[in-house]
Amino acid sequence: MKKSMTILLVLALALGTLASCGKQADSEAVDVDLPAFYTELEEKYQWGENYMVDIEGEMLENYYPGISDIPVTQFVAKAPMMSSVVNELVLMQCETEKDAGAAAAILQTRVDSQAEGGAWYPESMEAWGKAQVIQHGTYVAMIASASYQQEMADDFNALFA
Repeated sequence: MKKSMTILLVLALALGTLASCGKQADSEAVDVDLPAFYTELEEKYQWGENYMVDIEGEMLENYYPGISDIPVTQFVAKAPMMSSVVNELVLMQCETEKDAGAAAAILQTRVDSQAEGGAWYPESMEAWGKAQVIQHGTYVAMIASASYQQEMADDFNALFA
């Protein structure tokens, strides 16, 4: 009797452990504060208080047509006011994964159009060619940076590891 009870308890613990592992792997279980993440990037790369500005209003719609129609719970869009260096970020948490997929498509269109000539200068088009659109569940990021592209993409991905 003791032996069978012990076996049942071990099995129950094993199943509980496996169930909890599955929940931790789900990126939706992660709660990411995107404005705080942006602030960390700003400090890490020493952009300064006025280097990056919000992309909003008409500029937002010109850069990413249709993005303002997507329901979001968090949204950060930043670019330098005046700079010849590519450094543009969009961080968003959409209400659904379907919305996140639509946002990713809009952001990828921006990346492609800039890389294919919209950025004008060869160095800028090359930097845009390395830009990434990353989706983790309802979270989406567009990262375009001539100087810190892979580092920022790795930092974003680490939020969901």
